[in-house]
Amino acid sequence: MLGTYYYHEIIRKTIIAFGTLFNQIDIKHKDASGNINSVLSVPLAYGPSQKFLARLEQQANLDKPVQISLPRMSFEMTSIEYDPTRKTGITQTFRAVDDNDRMKKVFMPVPYNIGFELTIFAKLNDDALQIVEQILPYFQPAFSLTIDLVDSIGEKRDIPVVLNSVAMQDDYEGDFSTRRALLYTLQFTAKTYLFGPVADNPEGLIRKVIVDMYSDTNTQTAKREVRYTAVPDPIDANPGDDFGFTETWEYFGDSKSYSPTQQTDI
Repeated sequence: MLGTYYYHEIIRKTIIAFGTLFNQIDIKHKDASGNINSVLSVPLAYGPSQKFLARLEQQANLDKPVQISLPRMSFEMTSIEYDPTRKTGITQTFRAVDDNDRMKKVFMPVPYNIGFELTIFAKLNDDALQIVEQILPYFQPAFSLTIDLVDSIGEKRDIPVVLNSVAMQDDYEGDFSTRRALLYTLQFTAKTYLFGPVADNPEGLIRKVIVDMYSDTNTQTAKREVRYTAVPDPIDANPGDDFGFTETWEYFGDSKSYSPTQQTDI
């Protein structure tokens, strides 16, 4: 059972979508008169914050033209946890259509929370505050991202990204030769879904619906009164086509019932 190969790239897509949220943040430097001297785009990279801190600490020679440019941001995935609060039936399935209009059967997705950590590095506190204030108002406390989770069936879902906490750390200790590192750490949780393999559906499309209406809730003794029948128009329409429905209402005075196996009234 576990040997069936499939890879929807859901976790990878979630990581990319999370990083895309913060890849167009700018800061501005002004003079004493309020005129803008420079506009800087804040670089963003995937990786742990310890890697950038180690780069600052290991390059003790501050006479180099460029040691590491600040401000900058980094983010990384920190955890993957099952979310039982969003659990659905493990045997429930739904039908979908692939790019070639073929019917597929898919089990309901499994809810997982993916943890992210965004770290803001800055030399000046005002630079860090400019970045933070461009992020926090969008999370109240969640911001939804639309992600195409399964390309083959066009399964798109809105994934809430929840801001859990904000922490500030000033790593300035020692003499004047020590490089200051001002850090803001933001913790997030993306509430995504993981899908299993997509299988061909041998049952095909439902092209006819029959509903019998009774005069009482006890269908063993009650007589049917009305039958409602609906079929697509045209009958050979596919889910992606432009089609309507033909509806038929029939009224009965007998006590017969429709047999799905024999496909007749008995």
